[in-house]
Amino acid sequence: MRVKDILSVKGSSVVTIEDTSTLVEAAQTLDTHAIGALVVIDAMKRPVAVITERDIVRELAVNGQACLNRTVANAMTPAFVTATPDESVEIVMRRMTDRRVRHLPVIDENRLTGIVSIGDVVKSKIADAEAQTAAMREYILS
Repeated sequence: MRVKDILSVKGSSVVTIEDTSTLVEAAQTLDTHAIGALVVIDAMKRPVAVITERDIVRELAVNGQACLNRTVANAMTPAFVTATPDESVEIVMRRMTDRRVRHLPVIDENRLTGIVSIGDVVKSKIADAEAQTAAMREYILS
């Protein structure tokens, strides 16, 4: 299974936020969309980072409530780790584990085409295992 297969099921919609937005705006956007991460875009609308609920909580813990008026650029995850549509789920899972990230924007020809989470990856692996089990059962019974 490939990243594009996950996106074909889940869709390619990605919620973004500008790097000049405040952490309050980021938190409100996360809440409005009931999601855990936003792709951060720069002034040219290019994806440059990810900001997560965890990033905001960390900023609060370290800098207190005053940090909520700081920009997203001050709190976003510094390493921008991405995936491509043609990468296998196994490669993406390994990258997420190695880099300790739970969300990967999907970039195709320098264009943001989706986002996959660790939940999406696990769901696809479970579906794959269930399909293999069903195929084996069918093979054994026939």
